[in-house]
Amino acid sequence: MAADAVLFDVDGTLIDSVDLHAKAWQEAFAHFGKRIGFEEVRSQIGKGGDQLLPVFFSQEELALRGEAIESYRSELYRRDYLKRIRAFPEVRELFQEISRRGIRIALASSAKGEDLRVYKEVAGVDDLLETETSADDASRSKPNPDIFQAALHRLGKVDARRSFVVGDTPWDVIAATRSGLKTLGMLCGGFAEADLRAAGAVEIYRDPADLLSRIDSSALA
Repeated sequence: MAADAVLFDVDGTLIDSVDLHAKAWQEAFAHFGKRIGFEEVRSQIGKGGDQLLPVFFSQEELALRGEAIESYRSELYRRDYLKRIRAFPEVRELFQEISRRGIRIALASSAKGEDLRVYKEVAGVDDLLETETSADDASRSKPNPDIFQAALHRLGKVDARRSFVVGDTPWDVIAATRSGLKTLGMLCGGFAEADLRAAGAVEIYRDPADLLSRIDSSALA
């Protein structure tokens, strides 16, 4: 019996954007006087700003300039980095195959809604989606379950036992588990297989093309 629904993360799962997000955050931190190594920043990508900023700033610092930091980072990312986003190979073909099997598809991303519109165009999947949720639809970002729960709500009647998340970060896996969903982990976002397994991912794939090539033996089938 095929899966009932698949909720896809976007950054690092469908589009090659993790390094760009990390560079934008790193540059924004430096602008506000905090020098943080690239790999240290990158390890937190997949969280929204509400969860990422407290890793590097105290509550006192965030009260003073947290909104300014996030606003600066958002403007910087859209101005200098968003245009460099590319989709991973065979994303549309994967979505077409999933749709052909009668599996419902949703996007569940920590991205802002206006960025998600660009991502859908880059990935070429807008016409294959049943619904989507973004940071605009959740009060807390991953690893909290809010974004996945909002997507499940929009899908309506869904059998969680036969529904899956596809994501590239441990934060995706944790958020999915908190929503009662199993996760297929993607390595294309740059997170280690061991970290995805430790967080609870039930299967691991190199990228969307790898999942497409092995879909008949995957949990989706």
